[in-house]
Amino acid sequence: MDGHNQGRMTFIYRFVIYAIGFLLFCEWLRPLETVTETEDVSVFYIYGAFCFFISFLQVQWWLSMPLKLIGMAFIIDGLYIGERIFSMEWMTIVYQQMLFNVEVIQTREWWQMTPLFRSLLFLILLWLMSYLLYYWFVIAKRMFLFVVMTIIYVTVLDTFTVYDGQWAIVRTFVLAMLALGLSSFLKEMDKESISVSNFRKAHIWVFPLVLITLFSTIAGYASPKLDPQWPDPVPYIESAAGGAGGGPGGGGAIQKVGYGENDSRLGGSFVQDDTPVFKALADGRRYWRIESKDTYTGKGWEDTLAQPVNDVGNVQYKTFTDQVETEEKSSFIRMERGASFNKLVYPYGLSSLNEEIIPPGYRFRVHENTGEIDTVKGDSPGRLGEYVVRYDFPSFEYQQLRETDSEDPDEIQEKYLQLPDSLPNRVKNLAGQIMKDKENRYDRAKAVETYFSANGFEYTTDNVPVPKKNQDYVDQFLFETQYGYCDNYSTSMVVMLRSQGIPARWVKGFTGGEKIDTTANDNGDIQNLYQVTSSNAHSWVEVYFPDIGWVPFEPTQGFTNNADFYSDINGEDEDGAATEEDDSTTDSEIGNPQQVEDSASNGSDAALGSSSDRSYTWVWWTLAGAVAAGLILYFTRYRWMTAWLIWRYRRNKDEKTYEKAYTYLLTVLNHKGIKRNPDQTLREYARMVDTHFQTNEMRRLTNSYERTLYRNEDQSKEWGKVTELWENLIKKALS
Repeated sequence: MDGHNQGRMTFIYRFVIYAIGFLLFCEWLRPLETVTETEDVSVFYIYGAFCFFISFLQVQWWLSMPLKLIGMAFIIDGLYIGERIFSMEWMTIVYQQMLFNVEVIQTREWWQMTPLFRSLLFLILLWLMSYLLYYWFVIAKRMFLFVVMTIIYVTVLDTFTVYDGQWAIVRTFVLAMLALGLSSFLKEMDKESISVSNFRKAHIWVFPLVLITLFSTIAGYASPKLDPQWPDPVPYIESAAGGAGGGPGGGGAIQKVGYGENDSRLGGSFVQDDTPVFKALADGRRYWRIESKDTYTGKGWEDTLAQPVNDVGNVQYKTFTDQVETEEKSSFIRMERGASFNKLVYPYGLSSLNEEIIPPGYRFRVHENTGEIDTVKGDSPGRLGEYVVRYDFPSFEYQQLRETDSEDPDEIQEKYLQLPDSLPNRVKNLAGQIMKDKENRYDRAKAVETYFSANGFEYTTDNVPVPKKNQDYVDQFLFETQYGYCDNYSTSMVVMLRSQGIPARWVKGFTGGEKIDTTANDNGDIQNLYQVTSSNAHSWVEVYFPDIGWVPFEPTQGFTNNADFYSDINGEDEDGAATEEDDSTTDSEIGNPQQVEDSASNGSDAALGSSSDRSYTWVWWTLAGAVAAGLILYFTRYRWMTAWLIWRYRRNKDEKTYEKAYTYLLTVLNHKGIKRNPDQTLREYARMVDTHFQTNEMRRLTNSYERTLYRNEDQSKEWGKVTELWENLIKKALS
């Protein structure tokens, strides 16, 4: 009887300890919905409980593994696969997912892993944790380490993220007290070789443990607490993302450069931060716009035009009218983990996004006045991982800008001529002196834009002061320091223009970034890949021109406005000039002795007529033969070029030859009707080609090509295999 009770007691103890371990582990899962893009963690709770239960029962491995695998399969099926579970179609989808993600892991492109595969990895982690916690809690009875790790995990998330860990700490404390109390009691029982022969007496030692736990919890929650003894790190983290213009620079504190939303107090020094924010595939460097702000306070900028906001499924935001000449373009954007904001970055002339690659559930909130575009997933802010933006890239004509003489609309004047009453008069006087000899708005804006570089202003992020209580930010920069970074320059230009009645606004975003790669699309257009980091956060100026719209200007020393400006000579003048030139040429040639002599020669040649024609017959035949040969070479170009490239490919085993051969293969495939979509990756295209030819050769060749191009791996040892794959694909395409 004693043995039966002892076994029962042991079972109950293990169950309670293991259940507490599972509840502690749930505290690790709770924050996922808040701090990650996981939409619903309930399925992970269910699978975790299932794995914990199997581990607790100590089912043999040959039975527990199939049970956990089946449970995993049902979860994956319910989340991602629409086919009937365990059918051939279902198996094919799973196999293709595994194959693709293994290739991604091999090439270290972790960001391309599919949601199905990421969920699968997390389920496997839950499986492993169920066994690990059973060993820690039940077998080794070493739960203190996991308790400490849980408390640290919750407190770190509560401090540095939006997750509120107040009640999580309380729950963790209660569970930890119970678990440690039970563990200590059982250790003492084992140490003293005391057995509990009657389970009904358990309340004698359980009751004090529960009572002490509840008393400690209530006392700890209700007792008075000291105020924080250290500054809250969250504002520093936010300022680290707030950049050349991002966060408040109070007290001269040093911040990290980057994009931030709080610009109410500008100034202070910055340190560079090369954290990647996004990659952009475009035909050239662009300024990536995020928002503009309208109200200058004397210390910084406030946004008083945040409304109205329109919820849309797709977006469009143009800052100029239809009178501006544009060119249709598109760019691919991939946001990095370093992007701490849930907004779109976009070039000038945004017309739409490619809806095909936008995940379901996303919508956009467009601020009509500022151009700020919030990305929303469901009912909460959500960062859009990657997207293709289509835009009409503007080109501004100088003369058109100079000739705008219409009155500014009342709405524009009301919103974008605002200045604080405290603005010193000497700022207005300086602006008037700079523009006094300029007759039109463009030349006035240009005069202010170039004023800084022509008058010894210095660009620096070090030792930049913050204006004192009664000091104006622009006045300090123009007349006292004359050094600073983009916020100083751009704010000063806006304020000076407004002081002379020219509407202008302050704009924030990113510069073009660093070019890290170059490629060509199917149309032969060159596309550059740019890496944009926090150090590329920037502010600049937009000036309003009636009938044209907002035109970007770049006053910051050392930066170049990458907006397109051009001069267009009037068509009528061109015709007139040409006519005058023709007339003058004709007049000058009248009576020219050489002209008379040439006319006589022409008469003699006409008399010779037929003999001259016969002498040129062979020329016509030669031209006809050359044209025929050219046509033959053109229509057979892929075959003779292939033969030449094969010969060259076998002789020159270098990276450039490899890249040219692969690019040529893409050209041949496109010519034969296997076209690659503009937003299609090489891996996706390779799978499409292999499906067409019923092989896996294109995927193998693409994998080798990417390792060579992006990882600089030496493929000379595999040259024979790579050459064979390339030749086979070329021959299949041309057959």
